[in-house]
Amino acid sequence: MMDFKHIEAFVWVAEVESFRIAAEKLHTTQPAISQRIAALESSLSVRLFERSARGIKLTEKGQELLSHARRIIDMRTEMLTAARQASPIRGLFRLGVAETLVHTWLPELLERLHQRHPALVVELQVDTSHVLRSQLLSHQIDLAMLVGTSQDPREHSLHLWDYSLAWIASPSLRLHGRTVKAKELAAYPIITYPPASVPHHAVKRILQDAGIKEPRLYGSASLSTIVHMARHGMGPCVIAPAVIAEELGQGKLCILRTDTTLPDIDFHACWLDTPDSHTALTVARLAQEIAHKAGARDHQG
Repeated sequence: MMDFKHIEAFVWVAEVESFRIAAEKLHTTQPAISQRIAALESSLSVRLFERSARGIKLTEKGQELLSHARRIIDMRTEMLTAARQASPIRGLFRLGVAETLVHTWLPELLERLHQRHPALVVELQVDTSHVLRSQLLSHQIDLAMLVGTSQDPREHSLHLWDYSLAWIASPSLRLHGRTVKAKELAAYPIITYPPASVPHHAVKRILQDAGIKEPRLYGSASLSTIVHMARHGMGPCVIAPAVIAEELGQGKLCILRTDTTLPDIDFHACWLDTPDSHTALTVARLAQEIAHKAGARDHQG
């Protein structure tokens, strides 16, 4: 007889490619997961996984049946939601966030989550988008709010907001109040996001197109470090003005007029299609709502 727990175990083992990790996700033991898979294979009269010294992988038939199993999981979730019988959102939720959002609207999101879902414990991980995507795909975090999306078919996403980038400098460099050419900017070290980031690639390309063969770029994953170095006049930086509103308002940093065009950085909330992704979707939708309101306020300001 086919049991829902057997199907749930099948989906989790297929997702994480590990009986042990699936057991942890389902709060049971590894032998119990093995028994559920064996029972499902028996009831379907098929072999779902190939087991070897290297680990486990889906058989061809297992790959075919996985999409059906996911639909069963989704239908159950939809039914429970429609009947308002789903359990309250609670437990540990691992949230990965790019630092730009920490300096903008993340505090409001955390406060709203506490108000709406007081039983939800948020574990915060702040890192670069490159690292956060790796952590998401390896199931180390439940939701990643980062730059861009991936082509992984398991990944779902909601667009949060696009932030513009700008050339910023200390008034002591005397670059503000006029149009500055790329070659003049390149006379200084350029401080920006880390090498794997969209801004870093864009700045490097702009300077190389201006004839600077080996531009000096100081990449940092810490926005506070970027701002500190720029404030002390080490060189101009490329950063989202939204994260340094206070410094700009106080005149400690200035937005430069240049002959270059910088891309926007597009933030998305991304999560994997797993049996317990309802919480991730709920948090992502709230983040989207808050991000749009914050972005609209900044635009009006």
